[in-house]
Amino acid sequence: MTNHTTAEWQPKNPARLAGQFSWLGWIGFWTQLVLIAIPIALLIYVLVVSSPESVQRKGINLGNYLSYGSLVVMAFTTFWLFRYTRVAKRIEDPQLRPTQASVQRTLWIGLWAGFLGVFFSMLLMMSAVGRIFFVLMATPQTGVPLATVGGDPSSTLSAIDAVSLSALLLTLTAELMVLAFSLWLLFRVTRPAVEPEAAAE
Repeated sequence: MTNHTTAEWQPKNPARLAGQFSWLGWIGFWTQLVLIAIPIALLIYVLVVSSPESVQRKGINLGNYLSYGSLVVMAFTTFWLFRYTRVAKRIEDPQLRPTQASVQRTLWIGLWAGFLGVFFSMLLMMSAVGRIFFVLMATPQTGVPLATVGGDPSSTLSAIDAVSLSALLLTLTAELMVLAFSLWLLFRVTRPAVEPEAAAE
């Protein structure tokens, strides 16, 4: 049995593989930074600009949004995509090139983090859509009641609910991007360094 942990790794085209790690890492990193800025801006708006009463009246369930760790996972995957750009530099340099097992381990961590982010985002989206559905079902078909001072926040909808749902959708998009990039890079890393026909000669 070959020891892939210590064996020297010779990718078929190191420069091309390093380039894919680099540009996919940078694209994912900057895209995630843009997407993560929206929920953070929403958080700042709710905690700093809005009063606690208006937060309750608007019906945003910010506690659940943070308790499920969606933003924490997204921050980690943003950092992990940046790590892909560092791995690219090591792959390109024969003196610093990591083992294949090390690169695969890095990609698997990215895959599991992306999967965790997708799970949290889908769970939160189902919760948010379920709340909107029950509010609408309990509302007379003539229209949607507006939030008023002293009203029941659990039975009202407002623009902040749509903003929160949009933030969750952007988070889900970002984590799906992490999954796609990590899967593609894992496929590239696990390809044999030598074609079967060449190895048979």
